[in-house]
Amino acid sequence: MNREKPESPSWRKSSRSTEENCVEVAFASDRVALRDSKDPRGPVLTVQAAVFARFVRGLR
Repeated sequence: MNREKPESPSWRKSSRSTEENCVEVAFASDRVALRDSKDPRGPVLTVQAAVFARFVRGLR
């Protein structure tokens, strides 16, 4: 797990989320960055893309 901010991320969030109550996701090469939409200048959690993919599969 890494807390680095990706360069020029393109942040996305679910179309089903409310205005500011969600997690935003940015994809950068082999990493996925996550942040709280209420605090866009706050900390960013970065994980390996494979780890994120396993996490999402587990949610489905």
